[in-house]
Amino acid sequence: MGQIETVVDDQNLTARRNVRLLAAAQALAGANSTVIITTGAIVGSVLAPRAGLATLPVSFFVVGTALATLPAGWIARHYGRNSVFTLGTGCGAIVGLVAALAIYLGSFPLFCVATFIGGFYQAVAQTFRFAATDTAIISFRPKALSWVMAGGVFAGVLGPQMVNLTMNMWLPYMFMVSFLVQSVVALVAMAVLAGTHLPKPSAKSHAGGRSLSEISRQPKFIAAVLSGTISYALMNLMMTSAPLAMKMCGLSIESANWGIQWHVVGMYLPSFWTGGFIKRFGAPAIVTTGMMLMACAAFVGLSGITEFHFWTALILLGVGWNFGFVGASAMVVELHRPEESSRVQSFNDFLVFGSMALTSFSSGQILANFGWSYVNYVAFPPIIFAIGTLLLTGAFRKRLAHPITAA
Repeated sequence: MGQIETVVDDQNLTARRNVRLLAAAQALAGANSTVIITTGAIVGSVLAPRAGLATLPVSFFVVGTALATLPAGWIARHYGRNSVFTLGTGCGAIVGLVAALAIYLGSFPLFCVATFIGGFYQAVAQTFRFAATDTAIISFRPKALSWVMAGGVFAGVLGPQMVNLTMNMWLPYMFMVSFLVQSVVALVAMAVLAGTHLPKPSAKSHAGGRSLSEISRQPKFIAAVLSGTISYALMNLMMTSAPLAMKMCGLSIESANWGIQWHVVGMYLPSFWTGGFIKRFGAPAIVTTGMMLMACAAFVGLSGITEFHFWTALILLGVGWNFGFVGASAMVVELHRPEESSRVQSFNDFLVFGSMALTSFSSGQILANFGWSYVNYVAFPPIIFAIGTLLLTGAFRKRLAHPITAA
């Protein structure tokens, strides 16, 4: 009995150490992605041949993320998570160098290539939350997942402040130094991740478990993927457009940077409590709450174009995304066996970011052709659809638990 308790204690210590390191890496990776998100549309508006293409660099970032999710899962399954961590952070370092060169040369295509490579790093960073559950006991998994996401709080401060402090250091090449600093931050993340102790891939993990088609037919899996997809897609649609919309409304770049900073804090600060909320109320209830908060963000966005309205909408959007995405991720973790984890998690992220890419490409066009109000109007139908699916899935599970018998 004493030996079992010792093993469990050792497992808990390893899990908590991994969570701390992964949370730190999440903060550093989030800072890198925040630099792209904060500056992407603004740099794009200067370098792009026409206004409708201004958000294309951010769209390439999302496409790179979507395309890298399945290869990242394959590498993790065959060579271990630490191998894919090193590859991802290496891409993060390359991004800053290529983006800085693109700004120096005034090359829009090269800047899009840089943000596309940045998507590879983002895809790997998205696996940090799942990696935290690999060594955690079942009762600790929701908290492990959400605490790693909480590392993004520091990204919300670090990323925009990196931009504010460095954007004018090499004029007339605005943001060039910001991307050079981003490369250094990615290398720091690489060093942090080297300290994690995660399970090595086994022969069983290469081919074991159920097929993806069998897993993906589960109603709860469908609801989880749909919730995660809509949470991320709508957040990306509004967040990508907001900095450029603020500039179009006469607000300063510094104001847009602060807006994104508070948005990112809203995205990750609730993670300190989201895991506890999920344990108490269940993931579907937390996801539904997140969807309702995102609807509130759209209402605020429609009510005015002052700095207050943009900042408030972005904060609500961030908190809503946190509840929606972390809740959906917790639902995914409940659905797979250990040998299925890499395949199921990477497939989930592929679906989430693949769908999100569509909103990235459309955000610039909607903003340029119809304005900020229409960006907000677009949010309501998917939110209603997601809440309806969660309710139907809950009713479906209830019906299985209490089948109707013939009179």
